[in-house]
Amino acid sequence: MEEKILYSMESPFQQEFNVKGYYFGKNGGKKRSACIVGALRGTEYQQLYICSKLIDILKKIEKKGDIVGENGILVIPAVNRISMDYGKRFWISDDKDLNRLFPGSPNGESGSRVVHAIWETTKGYQYGIHLPSFYLGGTFIPHIRLLDPEHGSTSLANLFGLPYVIEAKTRPFDRTTLHYNWQKNGTEAFSLYTGATGQIDDELAVQAVSSILRFLTRMGIIRYYSHSGYIASVLKEEDLEPVMTRAAGLFIRKAECGQEVSRGDVLARIMEADSGEIISEVTAPTDGILFYAQTKPVVYSDLLAFQIIKRIHL
Repeated sequence: MEEKILYSMESPFQQEFNVKGYYFGKNGGKKRSACIVGALRGTEYQQLYICSKLIDILKKIEKKGDIVGENGILVIPAVNRISMDYGKRFWISDDKDLNRLFPGSPNGESGSRVVHAIWETTKGYQYGIHLPSFYLGGTFIPHIRLLDPEHGSTSLANLFGLPYVIEAKTRPFDRTTLHYNWQKNGTEAFSLYTGATGQIDDELAVQAVSSILRFLTRMGIIRYYSHSGYIASVLKEEDLEPVMTRAAGLFIRKAECGQEVSRGDVLARIMEADSGEIISEVTAPTDGILFYAQTKPVVYSDLLAFQIIKRIHL
């Protein structure tokens, strides 16, 4: 393993800010085979943890000589460590989302310069795996997300062995993400959503690490024994049935992600905070499996509370 500083700058918030990358393979790996990027946001502790566990295993794989040929692997555990140190989600100086700034600019504001350095480092890899946090918050079933999947990308996404692959259409804000810019420049890009963000969940982390190692093995980049995982169900984003709240109050969740539900089942109750009266129930509009669940203790009316994978796709 070779540890490199990918970007460094003086910071008014701490003595020096460094972004580190960890390279694996003979002589750093001549072939740019796979790049894995963890936390671009300061609250993505789970993503940092997953990359840390991955690095630990890759060191052992490399020591055994089980990185195949001249394949090279780069892991960047965290880009936005400075915001993580101060408990902020976005870039500390101007509150911008680093995953909405790609490809960045060498002459831009500090966040844009960091992003540009990461872009210049990671572009050109054959496969790119980003571990972003879910834009909705809450909890969800681990899955691979693809943007406007081209021929072959869905079958490649299946090689991670996660339960679901979600095909999504590119939205305007996607065009400034790492995933989109990778894909636009010839990298097979995958977003791996792990089911947790602001807290460490070891069980979900092990599942995510296993899925990455499984993919690298199946692509002939490493030699590693792993269980086969799931045969993924491929869904489109519009296949997920939204379930909205109809009142504001304390959110008492009664159902968990991955749970099978039937039409009319009570998924959550909303309580009036002062009186303790149940003022609304959130019920399943269809049969299926809960894909996403809101975890906030307080909700407002017309807030997305759940998403359901409709039974027609099971």
